[in-house]
Amino acid sequence: MKQKILIVDDEVSILQSLSGILGDEGYEVILAACGEEGLERAKKDQPDLIILDIWMPGTDGITVLEEIKKLYPLIPVMIISGHGTIETAVKATRMGAFDFIEKPLSIERVLVSIQNAIEFSRLEEENRLLRKKSDRRIIGESAAVSNLRDQIRRVAPSNSTVLVTGENGTGKELAARMIHLLSRRSARPMIEVNCAAIPEELIESELFGHEKGAFTGAYEKHKGKFDSANGGTLFLDEIGDMSNRTQAKILRIIQEQVFERVGGSHPVEVDVRIVAATNKDLQKEMELGRFRQDLYHRLNVIPIFVPPLRDRLDDIPLLVENFANEIASESALGKKKIDSSIYPILQEYSWPGNIRELRNLIERLIIMTPGNVIGPGDLPADFRNVLQKENGETAYLQCGNLEEARSCFERDYLHRKLEENGWNVSLTAARVGLERTHLHRKMKILGIKKNGT
Repeated sequence: MKQKILIVDDEVSILQSLSGILGDEGYEVILAACGEEGLERAKKDQPDLIILDIWMPGTDGITVLEEIKKLYPLIPVMIISGHGTIETAVKATRMGAFDFIEKPLSIERVLVSIQNAIEFSRLEEENRLLRKKSDRRIIGESAAVSNLRDQIRRVAPSNSTVLVTGENGTGKELAARMIHLLSRRSARPMIEVNCAAIPEELIESELFGHEKGAFTGAYEKHKGKFDSANGGTLFLDEIGDMSNRTQAKILRIIQEQVFERVGGSHPVEVDVRIVAATNKDLQKEMELGRFRQDLYHRLNVIPIFVPPLRDRLDDIPLLVENFANEIASESALGKKKIDSSIYPILQEYSWPGNIRELRNLIERLIIMTPGNVIGPGDLPADFRNVLQKENGETAYLQCGNLEEARSCFERDYLHRKLEENGWNVSLTAARVGLERTHLHRKMKILGIKKNGT
């Protein structure tokens, strides 16, 4: 996606020249001929950077700068002026301007300043997210969690490469972040890369960066994730989804801490600690030829396993209270009391989605429960019917009304039939007397999933 630059200036020649130059550099350019229009375009288009003239008729640049910083404090603003004074430059800088450039403009300086401002803004956003996420911690007092915290505390001060494994939703990213925050690199950034989310043709450019003109669309030099993580930590999430070709390059960097940008010929040295994570069985992936054995041994210097929620059910009350407080503080709904009678029900559930599934449930309950107390009656039917009555009566008799009881029965019945037929939807539909599409729709409505509940 092209980065958007808003230019606000009453001089037509400046608008035309900068628009042409920045367009050639690959930016999307938005033009405004006065301060009022500049504010309107900033609100409408949410640019990545604003170039703003000081002296304009009507609303001047200083007033526009002040308003923009109130509304969008993270958007970098470059001030340009043909009547610059030290006093004006100092005032603009104190108000949050990234740079002050006098007219006539040096195009080289403008381009360099734009690149620096956008890079600075990106790092500021990453640091903001890092600070927000750093407030989160590993919650729990179970033996499994205590062991996990002990491992993190031991490994964090070293520079050793760490491989974090565990199922989806267990908190592998949080474990990696705790390793970084407790390390001697915590003052430098932790840069995250989701190896599964980046297209194969772009992953080398994302990781190593590229030189201007390296390929079609490479309008400017681009720093990669290794560059950005220099001195800090690079978190390679979903490492098991990386191609063999990229695996070979990652192996070389881990060994030598040197790489070349795409289209470049000069080696770039970095000091980066690698923390990788995967939910895949890398031993099996190696047997199938999908993961390099030499890379596995480089990554698996310190293995850390994040336990699934079903192995730490005693932590559920603490997790629920923490999520409830967190969600209440992020929304305007206010805090709701969690009735302790729901905990035995939640602790009987298998939690295929782990911590992520539990947090989603609590968020749903806080939003959808009309009262200020969340109890067993507010849980979805599949949770309420986990427990059976002591006298052996079926869970359906505990439902509040006929509709709920019917849903409970249908869910349990169809789940059992799907298991009996090896989760063959067409075969199951024929045997229970439903159309295949109807059964699919029922499965979706009732939340029936293979290996789920």
